Amino acid sequence: MSAVRTVLGDVRPERLGVCDAHDHLFLRSPQLPGQELQDATAARAELDAFRAAGGSAVVQWTPYGMGRRAADLPPLSRACGVHLVCATGLHQAAHYAPESLDALRGGPAELFVAELTEGIGTSGVRAGLIKVAGGFHALDAHARWTMTAAAEAHHATGAPIAVHLEVGTGALDVLDLLCGESGVPPYRVILGHLNRSPDPLLHRQAAEAGCWLAFDGPSRAHHATDWRMPDAMRALAEAGFGHRLLLGGDTVVAGARSVDGGPGMPYLLRRVRPRLALALGEELVERVLTDNPGRAFAVDWR
Repeated sequence: MSAVRTVLGDVRPERLGVCDAHDHLFLRSPQLPGQELQDATAARAELDAFRAAGGSAVVQWTPYGMGRRAADLPPLSRACGVHLVCATGLHQAAHYAPESLDALRGGPAELFVAELTEGIGTSGVRAGLIKVAGGFHALDAHARWTMTAAAEAHHATGAPIAVHLEVGTGALDVLDLLCGESGVPPYRVILGHLNRSPDPLLHRQAAEAGCWLAFDGPSRAHHATDWRMPDAMRALAEAGFGHRLLLGGDTVVAGARSVDGGPGMPYLLRRVRPRLALALGEELVERVLTDNPGRAFAVDWR
């Protein structure tokens, strides 16, 4: 049976509800000193605010080694009444101390599979997706290494692969590697941050390949491309790809949380949703927030 793997167990896709398809409750990186998401009380308040705005599910893309705090996720999910999905995988090399990657040189695929099927550390929480990352308009050796491992883990488990595209670039290189060289079905690949590179031709090519198209990061108001997101999504919907669109908030630093004065997770529903409804129609936006995530993250787990 196809199911979304949440931190409290597998859930049928139609029960996921209104979903933030890419966000973070906990995250730390040497690239973001002093801006860590590591306060469980603040995470609880943010989830409560998201729930009050009408949200019912959050997919956390924080991968291995970046402060996921997997053991904290089940009690947060129960307390707030929000489905949570946790990730395995690896981000760009810059987000890790070299010694932490050295321990995985034997092959991260084994780690990914274990976290998807057995659980993350001693938490017992099983991951529901694999998060990897590309580079700026290219794939470096680290990206190729992690994506190849992600493909191996996908073939072993069926798990979807979510890809951070650096400033929205490199999508076709990612698809060449994952779907071309490694044989991952395109419908199991989620391309993130397409809103940051509003290239209609690239969007159309990625859509025609059959993958999921995530516009995730509207809370980052400093991105000059954000105002183009409604037009980009409308163009894809009019071309027949509305069933492949996803939305997320991608809150990566403490100051971006709504409870700390930023837009945070509720912004996706409070401001982005009505704006997109004007461009796409309320019916399609509802499907993008509910039906599409349920299908994107649901797997016949092996």
